[in-house]
Amino acid sequence: MGGGGGGLTIKGTKKSKLTKELSENEEVQVAGNILGHCWQKRFHDDVNAEYYLKKMYTKKKYPISNSIMNRFRCKIIQRKQMEEENKSKEIIESQINIDLSLQTSFNNLSLYFSSTLSAMAGAAPEGSQFDARQFDAKMNELLSTDGQEEFFTSYDEVYESFDSMKLHENLLRGIYAYGFEKPSAIQQRGIVPFCKGLDVIQQAQSGTGKTATFCSGILQQLDYELVQCQALVLAPTRELAQQIEKVMRALGDYLNVKVHACVGGTSVREDQRILQAGVHVVVGTPGRVFDMLRRQSLRPDYIKMFVLDEADEMLSRGFKDQIYDIFQLLPAKVQVGVFSATMPPEALEITRKFMNKPVRILVKRDELTLEGIKQFYVNVEKEEWKLETLCDLYETLAITQSVIFVNTRRKVDWLTDKMRGRDHTVSATHGDMDQNTRDIIMREFRSGSSRVLITTDLLARGIDVQQVSLVINFDLPTQPENYLHRIGRSGRFGRKGVAINFVTKDDERMLFDIQKFYNVQVEELPSNIADLL
Repeated sequence: MGGGGGGLTIKGTKKSKLTKELSENEEVQVAGNILGHCWQKRFHDDVNAEYYLKKMYTKKKYPISNSIMNRFRCKIIQRKQMEEENKSKEIIESQINIDLSLQTSFNNLSLYFSSTLSAMAGAAPEGSQFDARQFDAKMNELLSTDGQEEFFTSYDEVYESFDSMKLHENLLRGIYAYGFEKPSAIQQRGIVPFCKGLDVIQQAQSGTGKTATFCSGILQQLDYELVQCQALVLAPTRELAQQIEKVMRALGDYLNVKVHACVGGTSVREDQRILQAGVHVVVGTPGRVFDMLRRQSLRPDYIKMFVLDEADEMLSRGFKDQIYDIFQLLPAKVQVGVFSATMPPEALEITRKFMNKPVRILVKRDELTLEGIKQFYVNVEKEEWKLETLCDLYETLAITQSVIFVNTRRKVDWLTDKMRGRDHTVSATHGDMDQNTRDIIMREFRSGSSRVLITTDLLARGIDVQQVSLVINFDLPTQPENYLHRIGRSGRFGRKGVAINFVTKDDERMLFDIQKFYNVQVEELPSNIADLL
C-alpha cells in the first residue's frame, strides 16, 4: 500500500495506467460505494474488504486515495469491534433498527453502483432512479448520527396535511368526518407511497394511526365500478379485523365502499353469500380467509393490495404458514403492506419473501414507548397476594375505565370469579368465549356501562377503546414486545394514561428486560395514584 496523499499503489499495477483522478466529492461517493458493496458481500474485516476493493477499482482503472481507504477502514474496524463486543443476543437485537437502516441504504447504493462508475468515465447512467450524491450525503448523515434519528425512511417526502396528498375528494371528506384534522407522523410519511402502489413496511408505536394509513391507501386505489375484491387485509384477531372493517367503512363513507370482515366464529354461509354478492375489500383472520379462498368463495383474480396488520404477531409461528399459503394464491404483482408497532428481526426476514424493494419507515426502538403514559410497578412478595393488591386498588380503578391483563384464559376466569365474589363489578373476555359473547362484552365496555375489563393479550393488539386511561399488568407479558401493545390501550393518540405492573421476585428479570428493551425507567407506584388519572 502506497504512502502519502497519492492514489493507492497496488502490486503488479503501474500507477500510470490509472488514468482518472477523482474529485473530493467523487471520493466521498466512492467511499459510500465501497461501504455498501463490501457490506453486501459481508466483508466485515479490512483484509478481505481491501482485497476486494483493490480488485474492483484496479479493474476500473480508478485510483483510490488513502483518505478513502482510511475512511473505509475506520468503518470496518468500528463494525468489527462492535460485533466482538456485543456478543449477547439482547445487545445485538438493540442494534437491529440501526442495522436495518444501514442495510436499506446499502441496498439502494448497490442499485446505482455501476452507473456511478460509468458517469465518472463520461458515460450517461442507464436509468438510475437515484441521485447518487444526494443519497450518499443522506447515508453519510445516517452513519455520522449512528442511526439515532426518530425516523428512518427510504421515502423522503413528508406531507404536513391530508389536502397535500392529492387524495380523492370524497376520501378527504371521510377522513375529516372521522375526526382527523392533521396526519400523524407515520401518516405524513406512509400514506402517499402506499397510494402510489409501492410495497411498504411501516413500524410505529401503538395508537399513531397505522390503521388509517393503510385504509386511506387502499381506498385511494380502489376501482369502485368493479365490485370485486381488490384489497385483502389480514389481522391476528377477530376483534382487530372487525375494528379495521369499521375504520375502512367510516373513511370510505362517501365512496360507497363495500367491506366485509371474514373471521372465525361467524357463519360460513353468510360469508359466502356476501362475497358472492361482491365486495371491494375483505378484512379477516388468516384461517377464515384461507378457507374462503380454498372454497373459491373469495376469488383472488382482482386482488391488487395485500396488507398484514400487526405483522409481528401475524408472522409468528402461529400464522406464518397460513400467510404464506394465502400469498401463493394472490396475483404475482400484488402490492404488499406490512404494518406493526414492533418489528422483530424474524418478522422483517420473512417479509423479504413477500415484498419487492419496499419503502421502509422504521422508528428506532427507544422511541416505541408512548409519551404520556406514566409507568409504575408494585412489589408483590407472593403471587397469591396480587389479588389483595388489586382489590385495594379497585376504588381507583372504578374512577376511570381500566383494563387488567393476565397471561392465560384460565386466569381470566379465576380472577373474574374472585373479584365478583368480593362484590367488585368486572367484565372479562378471552379467546375461548363465543363470538357473540365477546362482541356484547366489548360493546358494553366501549359504551362505558362496564368499567373494568379483565383479558389476555387478545385485547392488546390494536383494539381502540377511547376512554381507557389505566392498564394493570396483573401478570407481566411473557415477551417485551407485548408490553407496548398492552399499555398502548391507556394513552392512544397522545392521551394521558397510567400503567401499573404487579411484580413478584420471579418477575424482576422481565421488568428489567422491558426497561432495557424500551429504554425506559419504571418507577415504584406512589401513594397518590388517584391524582395521576
